[in-house]
Amino acid sequence: MVGQKTAAANAKSSAKMHRRSRSGCFTCRLRRKKCDEGKPTCKACKHLGLGCEYKRPVWWGNNDQRKRQKETIKTIIKRTKLTEKVAQMAPMSADTPPELSYSLPTSDTYSDTMDRDRSVSVDSQFSLEYDFSQGANMNVGFQSFETQVHPSHFAPSLSSFPPYEVDVKTERQMFVNDIPTRRDSTISTFSTFQPPPTPHSTLPTFPHENWVHEDFYDSRASLSGGEESADFGFFDFAHGHPTTQQAEIQVEECDRRLLDHFIDNVLRLIFPVLEVNQHGSARSEVILPALESNKCYLHCCLSISALHLKATRGLQSEQIDNDIMRHRYATISELCEALNRDTDHLQILEATLGMIFFQCSVGRPDDCLPDIPWHQHFQAASSLVYKLDLPRALMDVNNSTRVQPPFNMTLTAWIDILGATMLGRAPQFADTYREKHLSSSNSGLCELMGCDDRVMYLISEIACLEALKLEGMEDIPLCDHIHALAQQIDLTEPGPNSIASPFCSNGTVRPRQLAKNMTAAFRLAARIYLCSLVPGFDRSAPSIVDLVNKLAGCLDYIPAGPEGFDRSLVWPLLIAGANSVPNSAFRHSFRNRIDRLGEHAEFGSFGRMVRLLQEVWSQSEERGQNVHWRDVMQQKAWDFLLI
Repeated sequence: MVGQKTAAANAKSSAKMHRRSRSGCFTCRLRRKKCDEGKPTCKACKHLGLGCEYKRPVWWGNNDQRKRQKETIKTIIKRTKLTEKVAQMAPMSADTPPELSYSLPTSDTYSDTMDRDRSVSVDSQFSLEYDFSQGANMNVGFQSFETQVHPSHFAPSLSSFPPYEVDVKTERQMFVNDIPTRRDSTISTFSTFQPPPTPHSTLPTFPHENWVHEDFYDSRASLSGGEESADFGFFDFAHGHPTTQQAEIQVEECDRRLLDHFIDNVLRLIFPVLEVNQHGSARSEVILPALESNKCYLHCCLSISALHLKATRGLQSEQIDNDIMRHRYATISELCEALNRDTDHLQILEATLGMIFFQCSVGRPDDCLPDIPWHQHFQAASSLVYKLDLPRALMDVNNSTRVQPPFNMTLTAWIDILGATMLGRAPQFADTYREKHLSSSNSGLCELMGCDDRVMYLISEIACLEALKLEGMEDIPLCDHIHALAQQIDLTEPGPNSIASPFCSNGTVRPRQLAKNMTAAFRLAARIYLCSLVPGFDRSAPSIVDLVNKLAGCLDYIPAGPEGFDRSLVWPLLIAGANSVPNSAFRHSFRNRIDRLGEHAEFGSFGRMVRLLQEVWSQSEERGQNVHWRDVMQQKAWDFLLI
């Protein structure tokens, strides 16, 4: 009797210890797993890459929908297992032909829908023989550069994971006494790409369940080929880090379709390199928070969405033009009101940068709707940058590894440096970039756009030199400065065999290798840009032809097509294309990339760049001499920002 009572007491105590929590996330409750109730995502959902929902979802109240939801989670795990099997069964070796080593699993076995392949490898050494021996003096004007040897800006970073992500549009409806009332729609993301744990910590473990892939993160190193992505939390985002996974954006019913189109079709075009480095951060930490809290930014995005809708679907109606102009006017009005109040400087800067940069992703070259030139917007943005003291915040990164570069300042720097080359002017913040270069400090340009910060700083210096040339600088000091900058570019050259395929054996992109390949293209374009400043420059000179052909070889190692990175290469393609000769390897490669992009090659900065190069080539052949691309832009009254 005593033994029976003790056993009963133990059973009762055990039942109390395993009392089911009613405040855990609904995903863990569906799986009948213990939830640590972490916000915004519990550890279990983070570990498995599942959507974590604390608000009662629609599928919870319906048995059929709950079954479908459970099957969806099972499918995620099954696909992850298949991805791992593919990586184990088909490892890449040096003897494997390119066609076989980069053939990807089908959509039935692999979740990534991007079609990627690789052209035949090209062994190329990126060195330049300079013919500036006519009295060049290295001691004139660039003494501060002579002793500077700059280490690589690739900081230690975290591991890359196979990118599997599913966006699920969820309809929610509120019931009061079983009577349906409010109904709204949100988008949830199920992703297997999550931030890894801090150093020296251990991953959480969970009891076995037959439909949970418990070994996924244990195999991440083999799946990613040992590649590491950029550090999470690298940027100081204007809105901080998100506290919720779902955005609540208030728009009028007539604009709902524009908002949905922007989120579904435009958002992914804006920061492709950042998306590879920090998966989902462009969406969750930059754009969606701004859409929620910044009305001016929202109008800007709705205008961009209408412009993209018009271009991609060939719409020619007053309605779509009215949508574009209505939101464009609303954006300008909101900006003017905020400027008059002299408040909300950060929100105004955010919207102004959006008006400048988002245009680079949408629209056709022949769009004739009235708009304010990008450089006038940038003047306003520059004033706001000074008011917010962002250059000082960027300089603070020099002295501390714990200070993050402000995201808006990094985006401003990218527009400033490459935009200056469009106008033949010195960048607005050239002094800041020069000091960053001399201190070997990172500004986040590589993590945001894919080009090494040092190369971007030198492009800024070349733009300053071109501005001096246009102001009448004499030839001898000009050549001295060109020689000095050429040596600075030499210091950024990586070691041999640094250019390689950016893909792992399972088809995922290696972010750091992609950055090396893109940096090589920008570096060669910077050399061509620098050489174009030499008095008597001739694009048919053997050294220039060789540089342009080497850049064409670099393109073989950068993914092309609609899901590739051509839209991030507009500036180097412009510089190389404008200085290429007919029937060159570059023009052949350029045409191939246009064909692979299809109709996407007609939109945004890429489409405008293609249109400009076609005009430059046509006029150069007619006149039988070099025609500068900037002269063609002025002749045609094209005010393009080709970045």
